[in-house]
Amino acid sequence: MRDFKGKTAIVTGAASGIGLGIAKALASAGANVMLADLRPEPLEAARKEVAALGGRAEAVAIDVSDPDSVVAAGKAVADRFGALHIAVNNAGVAMHGSRLEDVTLQEWSWVMGVNIQGVINGIRTFVPMIRSHGQGGHVVNTGSVSSLFVREGKNQGAYAMTKYAVLALSEALEQELKDAGIGVSILCPGAVSTAIFDSAATRPDRFGGAYSRPAQEAMKGGFASAALDPEVVGRRVLQAIQDREFFILTHTAEREAISARLDRIKAAFDRADEVMPGILEGRGR
Repeated sequence: MRDFKGKTAIVTGAASGIGLGIAKALASAGANVMLADLRPEPLEAARKEVAALGGRAEAVAIDVSDPDSVVAAGKAVADRFGALHIAVNNAGVAMHGSRLEDVTLQEWSWVMGVNIQGVINGIRTFVPMIRSHGQGGHVVNTGSVSSLFVREGKNQGAYAMTKYAVLALSEALEQELKDAGIGVSILCPGAVSTAIFDSAATRPDRFGGAYSRPAQEAMKGGFASAALDPEVVGRRVLQAIQDREFFILTHTAEREAISARLDRIKAAFDRADEVMPGILEGRGR
């Protein structure tokens, strides 16, 4: 995917933030873009922004946690543009500021429904569409730097769990598509200027409807100082698609914490080398 002119992309969560940044980057490179989002009014405003860049831009309402809604969005792409080449499974919600034992069952269903099932639904619908024409393509799944470690002190375990799952899905998808001419990337950004901390305000009714999460909303200010412009992230994603990168990182401040996690895993292998022979011989305690 070196040349985006005339190619077609769908981007979920495209009404604002990272999704809109990616949609703008793709349109600026000459791609047709289907913007998909749960929120109709900001979605239409985003479509106009993208269309103003000179490419063809359409919009479709989507609830990524609903497989039928994702199938309908795929059909809209086929009806309006024909072949699909790039799928960006970007839509996601936050679940920060709550200990694991305090996250309600309804909240678990919601965060997993969007962040994990939403990517699964995108894979099930969009990958066969890309595969069908034989021209190749690319899939980008939005994870997080929290796909790589759990940030201590932020009570973000539920969120990180879903983003770890996105990494596993992406690694497996890359393996399965390696001979199909379809690249796969996982976007693992740090702080970006988005509305993700306000996502509880748009929770669908079947997951309990809109509500307020003050502990989460209070975290917005702490991320603002290091937050990237979503358009910068969009350009980074475009470059990564062209260069067929798997891990797309945007921040480097977390390098030490992630390296420490890797060191801990390596130490566990060393410990296994040390104790397992004795345990296998019945000498372990």
